[in-house]
Amino acid sequence: MAEEEKVTAVAEEATSMADYEKELEASFKKLEEGDMITGTVIAVDEEEITLDLRYYTEGIIKVSDYSREPGFMVKEEVHVGDEVTATVIGRDNRRGCILLSRVEANDVLAWDKLRQLKEDKTVLNVTVKGIVSAGVIAYVEGIRGFIPASKLSLNYVEDLNEYLNKEIQVFDVEEEDNRLILSARELLREKAAEERRAKVSNVEVGLVTEGTVESLQPYGAFVNLGNGLSGLVHISQISEKRIKHPSAVLAVGDKVKVKVIAVKDGKLSLSMKALQDVAAQEIEEEVYELPETEEATTTLGSLFANIKLS
Repeated sequence: MAEEEKVTAVAEEATSMADYEKELEASFKKLEEGDMITGTVIAVDEEEITLDLRYYTEGIIKVSDYSREPGFMVKEEVHVGDEVTATVIGRDNRRGCILLSRVEANDVLAWDKLRQLKEDKTVLNVTVKGIVSAGVIAYVEGIRGFIPASKLSLNYVEDLNEYLNKEIQVFDVEEEDNRLILSARELLREKAAEERRAKVSNVEVGLVTEGTVESLQPYGAFVNLGNGLSGLVHISQISEKRIKHPSAVLAVGDKVKVKVIAVKDGKLSLSMKALQDVAAQEIEEEVYELPETEEATTTLGSLFANIKLS
């Protein structure tokens, strides 16, 4: 047993010697400007971050070379033990350390990561850090991203300042002339569609309700039923009479009563004609009988007087 322990100790010593030799070899490697190197954070203050590079000297990253993000709080974002990849930008001969830039390294590495995020269709949580005339600014992987106002919401955004310092989700990542373009619209559209499908699934065929005509198309009228629901009244279901265009009997803003005649693929099919047919059928099926005391000479006028129209 003692012999096995001795063999194990020799193996461990050989491994540690190999690791030491590797570190020693790395420490003698000459670093040039532009080289990319990874180190471990060993100190953080308001002005700079110090890295252990496993080199004969330490690496220093000034806060301005660590992030371009406005309002970046170094002590909140960087901690001892973090691994950081940075680019060599020079030497501080007075202190004998290597000067590094995470910003420059990030410009190279971040785009590769962003392209991978796009390929993986990753949903990103970002915080709006700035407002510009046509949209807002947010940062992803240290890269300044622009979100056009038209891609912030499904509706028109009147005041962009409402989004400042607000966390939003973005999905579509586009690289345009080395600029990062982001969009929240696709996620919002998908979320709205899911909510609508859930609401539609609770609607039963046969439901009679009221709605407002919100648009007219050659093939029918879309009716807003409230609560985020709308449905199509096909032109054939608008009137008993054949019409060439819904505008012949309807106008945007009209209040109409409709019946749900189908629920399919998250869509509601509505009918006005079905209600007209029911009303006509009820009138047609109503039976009127003469009172037994009436004589055959009852006049037409007295007959109509006894009829109660529904």
